[in-house]
Amino acid sequence: MPSLIPARLSEARLPLARRLLALCLPALAAGGLATASLLGAAPAKRIASTDDLQSFDTPRIDPATAPGRPLFEQHCAMCHMGGVAKAPSPAFLAMVAPDSIVAALTDGVMRNQAAMLSPAEKIQVAEYITRTPYAAYRRPAPPAQCSADRAALDLTDPPAAIGWGLDNRRFVPAATAQLPVAAVPKLKLKWAFAYPAANRARSQPTLAWGTLFVGSQDGTVYAFDPDSGCTRWTTRISAEVRTAIVADAATKRLYFGDLLGKVHALDALTGRELWAERMSDHPDATITGTPTLGGGLLYVPVSSLEVVQAADPAYACCTFRGSVVALDPATGREVWRAWTAGEPRPQGKTAAGTAILGPSGSPVWNSPTFDAASGRLYFGSGENYSSPADGSSDAIFALEAKTGRLLWRTQLTSRDAWNVGCMVGNDSCPVENGPDYDVAASPLLITGDNGQPVLVAGQKSGQAWGLDPATGQIRWRTRLGHGGTQGGVHFGMAAEGGTVFVPINDMADTGDARVYDVKQRGAGLHALDAATGKVKWFARAPDACRGIKFCDPGISAAVTAIPGAVFAGHLDGMLRAYDSRSGRVLWQVDTKRPMTTIDGRTTKGGSMSGPGAAVWKGKVVVNSGYGMYSHMAGNALMVFEPAR
Repeated sequence: MPSLIPARLSEARLPLARRLLALCLPALAAGGLATASLLGAAPAKRIASTDDLQSFDTPRIDPATAPGRPLFEQHCAMCHMGGVAKAPSPAFLAMVAPDSIVAALTDGVMRNQAAMLSPAEKIQVAEYITRTPYAAYRRPAPPAQCSADRAALDLTDPPAAIGWGLDNRRFVPAATAQLPVAAVPKLKLKWAFAYPAANRARSQPTLAWGTLFVGSQDGTVYAFDPDSGCTRWTTRISAEVRTAIVADAATKRLYFGDLLGKVHALDALTGRELWAERMSDHPDATITGTPTLGGGLLYVPVSSLEVVQAADPAYACCTFRGSVVALDPATGREVWRAWTAGEPRPQGKTAAGTAILGPSGSPVWNSPTFDAASGRLYFGSGENYSSPADGSSDAIFALEAKTGRLLWRTQLTSRDAWNVGCMVGNDSCPVENGPDYDVAASPLLITGDNGQPVLVAGQKSGQAWGLDPATGQIRWRTRLGHGGTQGGVHFGMAAEGGTVFVPINDMADTGDARVYDVKQRGAGLHALDAATGKVKWFARAPDACRGIKFCDPGISAAVTAIPGAVFAGHLDGMLRAYDSRSGRVLWQVDTKRPMTTIDGRTTKGGSMSGPGAAVWKGKVVVNSGYGMYSHMAGNALMVFEPAR
């Protein structure tokens, strides 16, 4: 892991870089550029809380004398000690499993950066970071397996066509939710599970065939019995699962994407992997948005981590460009690919003499929206990484779903080119210098109360937009917050009928050296009329942090609607249910509080970001913990049910 930044930062820049690392950016590209997840998961033990994840029931390495210390200081420290805001701090790295670190350095996402290290030196770096002798490390024991009477999946309970990857409106109808609004205040914790050695939980749970499917930080996919918490099967893949698990009712397959940019297909009944395909040959490509199933194809959004590489002024930025890839879901074969940004070409040099390549970037962080009636596919893009900024960034795209042919493209914010070089103040920063206003949440296709279809998009600018689905023409736009690098809409909106629920994350301290109008801060949940963009109500997020470190009340996680209620997880660890007609809080729980797990451990959640709640047959299933970008760590999967 050689340093990605100059050997010395100026005295003026270093404090800013450290400050940005401390605050980090929970949604720098709003899909969560998970550099903290580059190294995988941490080993497990019986823990008192996720704050104790760095302790192991094994011998300890003395960091003062560890041979990996000078290697870390020479090759890694300048990034991980505050030089690059995206690089996880040593506190986060200490929670990573040593085998995951070695794998990342050997043939994972850090293989190029660690190419000069020998196999023994990679192990020494892992031992220094985790304080754990590599030879003494053991994988955590798997969770309890279901007994014979609970082992089989319920084939009479096919998956409903709801949620990311099927219907991005994130609305759970009454027949599936089976949770009347009157029962919401009675919700109590039924059972909890601690993801082994994880400091975050960002895979959206899915319920199908009477089974709870969810991925984890160490790449394990679980099939739980939702009543008891026992496992019907588990399968470990190559890297962190970052997306929802999409269940295909027709084929009984599961589809999802991982950190390394691979899409996987599993047999839902057994967990056996059927195929896995990497979606890009770019070394920094990853998948954050959930693949979408529709029209006989699987549509995969491709994003990347290359925006971080530009922190090194010697790095020729940039060559990645976003895309959506259509696959044959039976085989993983590519059918077509639609690019966002144009092909990068030489654009000159920086003052330091480094080549500038552009246009680039415009990653796709969100799950594409498929419309069977029109045969169209809709998605949004992020910022350009380098100059020149083009028309592909911060835009909504409409494609012909069968062929990938572009039908229309509407740019919401022009001249948005940005990379991490802008944070450390080097010449790799594009002349546009942001503002980094990605369209990170999936656009929602909604029928308004006026009977007309409208495509609603949310942006990190703090604005919501209504577009004509046929032409891309903007019908309305509504400002809901000041937005910014850490502001606006992050992971996902929801809709019930003609009302769209828009979560805003606006943080009090953005950490991006920009000045925002405090009066416009809109952290909380907004209900809009999808036809007109008019605000029906606004529930400001209560600030209950009381000085807790890495705590903020905004809503970064996706929200989920059921008839009469909206579930929203906040960055302060609070999970709330709001009345969908008034915004009144119906129920809330602090997921940061310690809880006993099904296997006798004690765990807790933390900041809630990424996935939202899943609601099924009276149960509310949610993840809590986002131990990255200086947010509160946690590793809890929780199942709630009304008290009887």
